[in-house]
Amino acid sequence: MKSFGTSKSFLFTKDKEWETVGEGVKRKIMGYDDKIMLVHVSFSKGGIGPMHQHHHSQVTHVASGVFDVTIDGETQRLSIGDNFYIPTNVLHGAICIEAGELIDVFSPIREDFME
Repeated sequence: MKSFGTSKSFLFTKDKEWETVGEGVKRKIMGYDDKIMLVHVSFSKGGIGPMHQHHHSQVTHVASGVFDVTIDGETQRLSIGDNFYIPTNVLHGAICIEAGELIDVFSPIREDFME
């Protein structure tokens, strides 16, 4: 695996640029090393995180907004303070019902986000 090194010890949202990753969806990669990655994702109302799967484990915190999250065929409505876990290679996606932000943690890091 390619080594990505370590990001800074102190990470300030204001110092990171938003990257548009879909209609109504943008992200900031906040911190990472070879084993773990933190990503801040912002959704406009109606924004979609399309159904997909990857070999990374993922834990996500709903920082604000309301989302319909589907994991392995089951959909739940989540709001501020809720969390969800996605095991490796499980199909998942999200639809933003009320504009909001998610905090994603991946292990290992999403190499595809670094390109």
